[in-house]
Amino acid sequence: MSYFLIPLIILIVLVVLMGIIAFLSRFRKGRYLRPIIVGLAKIGWIRRMFEKASQAQIERSQPELASALRKLKRLGPNPDPRKVHQALMSLTVAERRAYMEAQEAQVGSQTEPMNRQLRRGQSKIQSTTKPGSAGRKSRRRK
Repeated sequence: MSYFLIPLIILIVLVVLMGIIAFLSRFRKGRYLRPIIVGLAKIGWIRRMFEKASQAQIERSQPELASALRKLKRLGPNPDPRKVHQALMSLTVAERRAYMEAQEAQVGSQTEPMNRQLRRGQSKIQSTTKPGSAGRKSRRRK
């Protein structure tokens, strides 16, 4: 009798897992889902599924970027800078523009906001190197 409940239990577990994944992807912009995805991406066939899904999404939303990525993917993992330059020059104007915008967006998303200590260090550097302050000696008044 309990053998008939096994498919129902498996279905319930899958629905709960999908709910947890959906919740984690929405909660704090996916901060807690990212480590899980990175861990899963270490498994070969799951990484290929992620890459295929990502490529399909890019092709739907930005076909020029997908075309540029396909052309640049031929270079391999560690290309020669001259070959990269040649490949970039072989892209059309729209493909190059889409690729550069994607690069800028990726670099912008990787920068973390500065904490208090970094902000203070940055302000000290800026205050010591103000234009026009070089060559002047400060006088103390007694």
